[in-house]
Amino acid sequence: MSSQVKRGPMGGHGRGMHSGEKAKDFKGSMAKLFRYMGQYKVRFGIMFVFAVAGTIFSIVGPKILGKATTELFNGLVAKVSGTGGINFAKIGQILLWTMALYVCSACFSFIQGIIMTGISNDVTYHLRKDISEKFSRLPLNYFESRTNGEILSRVTNDVDTLQMSLNQSMTQLITSITTLVGVFAMMLSINVWMTLVAVLMLPLSMGIIGVVMKHSQKYFQAQQSYLGRVNGQIEENYGGHHVVKAFNKEEDVIAEFEKDNEKLYESAWKSQFFSGIMMPVMQFVGNLGYVMVALLGGIFVIKGNIEVGEIQSFFQYIKNFTQPIQQIAQVTNLLQASAAASERVFEFLEEPEEVQNVENPADITNLRGNVEFEHVKFGYDPQKIIVHDFSAKVKDGQKIAIVGPTGAGKTTMVKLLMRFYDVNGGAIKVDGHNIKDFDRGSLREMFGMVLQDTWLFSGTIRDNIRYGRLDATDEEVVAAAKAAHIHNFIMQQPGGYDMVLDEETSNVSQGQKQLLTIARAILADNRILILDEATSSVDTRTEVRIQKAMDNLMKGRTSFVIAHRLSTIKDADLILVMKDGDIVEQGTHEELLGKNGFYAELYNSQFEKAGA
Repeated sequence: MSSQVKRGPMGGHGRGMHSGEKAKDFKGSMAKLFRYMGQYKVRFGIMFVFAVAGTIFSIVGPKILGKATTELFNGLVAKVSGTGGINFAKIGQILLWTMALYVCSACFSFIQGIIMTGISNDVTYHLRKDISEKFSRLPLNYFESRTNGEILSRVTNDVDTLQMSLNQSMTQLITSITTLVGVFAMMLSINVWMTLVAVLMLPLSMGIIGVVMKHSQKYFQAQQSYLGRVNGQIEENYGGHHVVKAFNKEEDVIAEFEKDNEKLYESAWKSQFFSGIMMPVMQFVGNLGYVMVALLGGIFVIKGNIEVGEIQSFFQYIKNFTQPIQQIAQVTNLLQASAAASERVFEFLEEPEEVQNVENPADITNLRGNVEFEHVKFGYDPQKIIVHDFSAKVKDGQKIAIVGPTGAGKTTMVKLLMRFYDVNGGAIKVDGHNIKDFDRGSLREMFGMVLQDTWLFSGTIRDNIRYGRLDATDEEVVAAAKAAHIHNFIMQQPGGYDMVLDEETSNVSQGQKQLLTIARAILADNRILILDEATSSVDTRTEVRIQKAMDNLMKGRTSFVIAHRLSTIKDADLILVMKDGDIVEQGTHEELLGKNGFYAELYNSQFEKAGA
């Protein structure tokens, strides 16, 4: 039975978010992220100290610099009045102190930047590692219900977004808050009334931030969602571009892509618009406060309430007071992106997993390969059972053929045997042990598999064959290739066994890929073999040669053979005939033909087609 992939027309996706959907739980997502980063709390503490220290040194600078201005102003006044002159030595001393403060501030900021970069890189490294490990623990139905691009987007785009926003937002948030508090204290020390005027601008600024946050969050979430969908379409259509061209579906594919790309553009444009409008609006508000303080400060200088240097310092502090507010506004946008990305990442990490290990697992060491199906009932959807009552007994060393029309449930039985899915009722036993009593990894060590859909990775032919048993020697790899009748073909290729297969393995034919997977299964040398249409992609002459090799391979091993070409399973010890998820007939080839039932109808129809 084919995989139950939930997709819409032209590669649409079964899952996805509408452009107007907000993050499900902003606070919860950020809380999960901070809990995940808890292992770096010591480094966070050190980074926090350096960030605060660097900020404090930069805050103190303007007030000391103001003293130099006051000294210069008083000296000029004294010189004009003839009572004295400018004390350049004192001014030089003040400037040296100021420079020293700024150098220390720069050093502290540089160190905290290095620490935060290291933390963000480590967080994303461990996130990718956890995601990679999560892949091996997820049930098969998770992958069959989502596109590859949607899943890979969690590892690439979302983690990259998280890394970028973490690196920029954390230190900026700490320095901005420290600057805001420190500058406020320094402004109060200069003049309370001028500080009050400057602070009056704060509620207006916070109101603007709140409005922008409220409107931008949903667009950042939609942007991440549609980015995953667009990536999924690109990956899917690129991988199947031959099929797209063969069926003249280029326009449909482009139309579907442009539809999602338009939504991505719209959500990205709106999120960036809200992000970009923040700074100019905040600068306008800050300039209003700057003008009002300048007028008030001029009045106080005329009255002699404050010194000229303090006015200069206060102007610098006003700039430093509005700047962290603008930075906090920018950080909120980054935090929205972090929340959107972390929500998708942790949603993936929290997906239900397969139970990998059991208490007191059964030992596979001395198992012989007896397999028994006891009233198995199963449905991909528990409400829609497709295998109603499957029962069969298979003795070790037997060759069992499973035949039936497309959709009868043949491949489904193999998936149940390998525990890619668990039965809804009944049991599957190996040598009297329920397969649920084995650790999943141990259970699958008993099986060698050759599927109808071949899978090879980008690498040498030798490595692809050795994937069946990683500790195999070169001689064993060659022997497996010879048994699969692929050795001569390999030796004709440039590089022989060291020839590199490309990412799509398009530099070898489908039949040759099938032969390589058969060689891999031969090398694995497992107790139980599963051959799902293993020779469906080879010509009749090659099929005969492969069949001979397979016969030698299957001697002494329990073998399950799924085949459409009934002529290849005449010598099977037991043939299970499936229809609509149930066994309707079972027996040897001759016994089933003698019954003149459903198997005989299938067998004769193939020869009628051949004759036609």
